[in-house]
Amino acid sequence: MPAAAEGGGAGAALPPCVTRFAPSPTGPLHLGHAFSALTAWDRARAAGGVFRLRIEDIDAARCRPEWEAAILDDLAWLGLAWPRPVVRQSTRGAAYDAALARLAGLGLLYPCRCRRGDIRAALAAPQEGAASAGGPDGTPYPGTCRGRAMAAAGPGEAIRLDLGRALARAGGAALAHVETGPGRAGLVVPDPARFLAATGDVILARRDLGTSYHLAVVIDDAAEGVTEVVRGEDLAASTPLHRLLQALLGLPAPRWHHHRLIRDAAGRRLAKRDDARALARYRAEGAGPEDIRRLVGLPAQPCPSRPPPAGAAGAGSPG
Repeated sequence: MPAAAEGGGAGAALPPCVTRFAPSPTGPLHLGHAFSALTAWDRARAAGGVFRLRIEDIDAARCRPEWEAAILDDLAWLGLAWPRPVVRQSTRGAAYDAALARLAGLGLLYPCRCRRGDIRAALAAPQEGAASAGGPDGTPYPGTCRGRAMAAAGPGEAIRLDLGRALARAGGAALAHVETGPGRAGLVVPDPARFLAATGDVILARRDLGTSYHLAVVIDDAAEGVTEVVRGEDLAASTPLHRLLQALLGLPAPRWHHHRLIRDAAGRRLAKRDDARALARYRAEGAGPEDIRRLVGLPAQPCPSRPPPAGAAGAGSPG
């Protein structure tokens, strides 16, 4: 599949389908990664669109160049191709800083000096109206630092989104989003009150990273023109938050396609520690791309032209 331009053709009624796969180079790709990447690839190709690759390498302490090289090699072996150069989150700090500045200018951010122990202590006593279930980041933050001014931020403090203020500004309708995944396709309209109670004031910039998954993925998907976010159903709870951030920042709303997870025999979601299911091991044992498709329950498809090797310009180690 050749690299395609980001715009639609002349007279196109809708933007092209642009999907992406965004792995973190912290370990080997396994069958779950293969399923997600192939699903995004298949959906883009079926619509005559573009499949993009993005490297989520903001966690410098855990990311390794050798894992990135292995990821690129595995994806090329599967028959996938993508436009070059590959976007790396480690080069996108200025874009994240600009988004934070805009949200701060709207009065929607505050600094947080709480440690995990502080948060656990605050949640130890029953709180009236407290959510009984965790949101996209687990147990909702109790709001200990809410009301602190950004001007009072100390070195290394986290930055949180005041979710109540954000909802008041954008309106509850901003949470609505279009889902194309199996079993949930259609317009999804979350209840704002339940969303607020279950989610709490999420961190948008971590002490050690300068951003967060939630902020970075929203900014980068918009910058790359992604029109359909393909990812696992374990990330579905994050979608209303991402839609809210898009509304606050004036970014376009893609569709979301949350797919099933690949699990082991005990029903557990595969993780990078599951080396027995790493693609490299299947390759070493003589499996081919068609075998991987069969293992994850995808139909066989003819392999398109392959991308340049991992060492080609724009596809090597982070830079």
